Amino acid sequence: MTSMSRARVARRIAAGAAYGGGGIGLAGAAAVGLVLAEVQLARRRVGNGTSPHVPNADGLYGRTYTGPADAPLRLTMLGDSTAAGQGVHRAGQTPGALLASGLAALAERPVELRTVATPGARSDDLDRQVALVLSDPGPVPDICVIMVGANDVTHRMPPTRSVRHLSSAVRRLRTAGSEVVVGTCPDLGTIEPVQQPLRWLARRASRQLAAAQTIGVVEQGGRTVSLGDLLGPEFAANPRELFGPDNYHPSAEGYATAAMAVLPTVCASLGLWPAEEERPDASRREGFLPVARAAAEAASEAGTEVTAAMPSGPRGPWALLKRRRRRRVPEQEPTPATPSS
Repeated sequence: MTSMSRARVARRIAAGAAYGGGGIGLAGAAAVGLVLAEVQLARRRVGNGTSPHVPNADGLYGRTYTGPADAPLRLTMLGDSTAAGQGVHRAGQTPGALLASGLAALAERPVELRTVATPGARSDDLDRQVALVLSDPGPVPDICVIMVGANDVTHRMPPTRSVRHLSSAVRRLRTAGSEVVVGTCPDLGTIEPVQQPLRWLARRASRQLAAAQTIGVVEQGGRTVSLGDLLGPEFAANPRELFGPDNYHPSAEGYATAAMAVLPTVCASLGLWPAEEERPDASRREGFLPVARAAAEAASEAGTEVTAAMPSGPRGPWALLKRRRRRRVPEQEPTPATPSS
C-alpha cells in the first residue's frame, strides 16, 4: 500500500472514530476464514506463551539530582505488555525504567515512575487506566506514555473503535494537564514463522492502525512515535507471543530500542530537548505535512515523531514530522519512592 493510500484509509478510520462511525475492516470479510486458518496453524507451529511475570519498576529515579527546589517529574506508563515491560526479569530493563532514567539524566531532576499498563490490554482498557491515573490524589503526571495497538490487531478490534478509545484517553489526560506521547502499533508483519497471507495482512492492519492512531492522537494535542519494525527482531525471536494469551514480549534489547526511540519525544514534549533540534531538518526529510500524510509516512518508518503544527489548512490539520536522533542512556534500577508527608 502506498503512503497516499494509507493516508486516505487512516483519515477514514480517524473520521469514523471521531464521529461514531461503524467499524472499517482492516481485512475484507472474505479473508477472515483464511486468516483464522492461518492463526490456528501458527499456534500449532510456535507453541505456548511464557511467564506472565512483570517486574515492578515503579519508584524514584535520579535521586542524586534531588535538591530543595527539585520536585520530581512524574512519568506514567499506560497501555499493554510493551508499556508494562512483560518478559524481562529486572525492573531496570522495562521501558518505564529506561525512560525514567533517561529523563532524569537529561532533565537533571528526579523522576517518579508509575505504571498502570496491563499485559494483554487493548485500547478499550485505556478508559480504566486513565481513570486510575486521574483518581490519584496527587498531582497529575507531567508526562504520560502510552503503548498500545498490537492486541487490537490480533483480536480484530474494529480500528474506529480502537482509535476512539485512544483519542478519548489522550483528550482526558491532556485536559487534566499532562503531556502525552503515544508509541503507535508496532509492525506485526515482521514475524518470520507466520506464513502468507497472514503476515501481509498483519503488516497492513498494524500500519493502517498506527497511521490512524497518529491522526487521533495529534488532533487531541498529543505526540506519536512510530514503533514500526523497531521490534521486528523481538517478534522474530519470540513469535509464539503474537497468538499467546500474553501477546509479544520483547527482550531487554527490544525494550531498550523502543524506549530510546520514545525518549527524545518525551523530552521535547517537556521542553527539555535542544532547541536547535526542534527545527525541521530538510536533509533528514523532516517538515510540515497534512496530518494524514505525516501519519502514513511515520507508520512506514520506525522512530518517526508526529506532532501538531498548525490548526488547519486547505487540506485539513497539519503536523510536523521529525526523525529524531536516539541516544542510549545507562540502565538504572529504581530506588523506593519517598512517601509524601
